[in-house]
Amino acid sequence: MDGDSGAFELNIAVEPDDIDQFGHVNNIVYIRWVQDAAAAHWTAIAPASDREKLQWVIVRHEIDYKQAAFLGDEIIARTWVGNARRIRFERHTEILRARDRAILAKAVTLWCPIDTGTGKVTLVSPELREMFFRQPSGVNYMD
Repeated sequence: MDGDSGAFELNIAVEPDDIDQFGHVNNIVYIRWVQDAAAAHWTAIAPASDREKLQWVIVRHEIDYKQAAFLGDEIIARTWVGNARRIRFERHTEILRARDRAILAKAVTLWCPIDTGTGKVTLVSPELREMFFRQPSGVNYMD
């Protein structure tokens, strides 16, 4: 967790299977990284009891690709929760190149909480919501 900002950071190495026919990371890999960062953040912050009761499904991805990543690059997926409505949670993710923290991609993903027992949409407790709802400083998604 990035202590001052409230953003969670996941370190990722670009692997040979991530590279497409153009010699850079395939666009679909960025989506995987967005999902991996969200899952790692959830696992790191949510109590085990909540992780057992709740699962998350993606209802929408929006991603802007800024620069390419290449084999050998070290990546940081930086993520935080934005607007949290009743059953829609907005998650922001920046994909950064580690050596210079250049932004390679920015994503906004909408997630919906699902009760693991019933498989139906459920509400998130105020306590759990508060754990994820700190907005990072110095981040402007509209850049």
